Amino acid sequence: MRRPTCAVLVLMLGVCLVTPLSAHHVKQSTASLPVTTSSPQARALYEKGMQDYENLYLERCNDDWRAAVKEDPNLAVAWAWIAFNSSNPQEVSAAREKAKAFAPKATQGEQLMVSWIAKVQEGDFIGGISAMNDLLEMYPKDKHVLYLAGNWLMLEDGDEQSLKIMEKALALDKNFPAALNDLAYLYARNRQFAKAFADMDRYVALLPKEPNPQDSYGELLRMAGNFEGSLRHYKEALKIDPDFVTSQVGLGDTYALMGNQEQARVEYDKAIRFAHNEADRLAYGMQKAMTWVRDGKFAEADKLFLEIAQNGHAKEQDLQEAQAYRHLAEFQTDDSTVLKYLDEAEGALGHRNTISKNDKDEELSRILRNRAVRAAHAGNQQLADKSLKQLETMAAGSRNRVIQSSYNGAAGTLLMSQANNDQKKFNEAIAYLEEDQENPFSMELLVQAYYQTNQTEKLHETEAKLRGTNVPTMEQAIVVPAARSRRPQI
Repeated sequence: MRRPTCAVLVLMLGVCLVTPLSAHHVKQSTASLPVTTSSPQARALYEKGMQDYENLYLERCNDDWRAAVKEDPNLAVAWAWIAFNSSNPQEVSAAREKAKAFAPKATQGEQLMVSWIAKVQEGDFIGGISAMNDLLEMYPKDKHVLYLAGNWLMLEDGDEQSLKIMEKALALDKNFPAALNDLAYLYARNRQFAKAFADMDRYVALLPKEPNPQDSYGELLRMAGNFEGSLRHYKEALKIDPDFVTSQVGLGDTYALMGNQEQARVEYDKAIRFAHNEADRLAYGMQKAMTWVRDGKFAEADKLFLEIAQNGHAKEQDLQEAQAYRHLAEFQTDDSTVLKYLDEAEGALGHRNTISKNDKDEELSRILRNRAVRAAHAGNQQLADKSLKQLETMAAGSRNRVIQSSYNGAAGTLLMSQANNDQKKFNEAIAYLEEDQENPFSMELLVQAYYQTNQTEKLHETEAKLRGTNVPTMEQAIVVPAARSRRPQI
């Protein structure tokens, strides 16, 4: 299992992983990153949190760090990781400010760690990446620091850079479980499943009594289309730890992708009941709501997504409220209804100021993408152009890949709608859509564009990729089953 994330970063600064922006200011003092605290108990709790994070106990590690800062309220790095990992927007905001306030009392390395986390959350990706790079330069032999950086990069879709860092971590310790887990995911993303499963076998052997190796194996098997194998490993994870809720969600996701929506809802209900926090509970509810979309029972989907949006509002989970309204818009057939729900989604982002700038901008970019496409479909070219222009401005000022993908996907979709038999338009659309080619909507359009421009090899490659996409998302639910039911393009 990997930590879910909204952010996907365009790592245009990947070269900085080799040549840090300010490495000449950095001096390595010890082999490992120190932890500045006078409390042995606080140190032990912080380190236990890091171990739990590496083993993907993603709520238990928060509890460890919360306990650490009770023992030592000045422990800046513990506050920083609470801010990084918590799902409570109020806690995230408060913890980030405390981390920044206490950082000057810590070592230079700890200050860089705090700066990395805080700057990224505040939308300063260049500053955040620079701090992370300097931290890596300062502690090149700390496998845990390498893992934290590589894991974050992987979560942000910086796969090439993450792979290099995980290989460095494994060069220090060939049996480092957390790095093996991430390396397997990186291979699977590149559809190198033989390598992925070889690393998974090693990961399971190293931690036979931990649930996450089984959970990860289940997810990678599902990605490869081996649903029965996926179910076996998720069930094995739950035998090891019945409270490992992500494996319960994994069962629901797998049954949904298999087409057994009724059983998926049973599994999601269990996950919702045992969710560790409110944000997760709402997220699992949205996964359940998607099963009604997959079943073609849109009235049921409407009802559940509206309920989740209302619950998100009541629980002050504004991001989840916005996501529920956006998802509600995505499967509607009436353009005016779509635009109404997208307005609700954007409004939810402004209820409070606790959502980080990073999360707010990402979600807004998704809303704008949908608005541009559906406004054009409705014949409201003025609104479509306005939305696309706003996206273009956001993309020009950001390194964030969610924003970049939202813009490229929207621009490519609008060009496709205008192409008719214009080869130039098709080629222009391809240039944008290829920058968003993990999105099923963009993949589907790329298949059409390659057909129109006689790019047969790319057509077949993209069509196979689209048909083989096994991820439990709304885009997959809307696009992929229908694509599989159609005869492949010649």
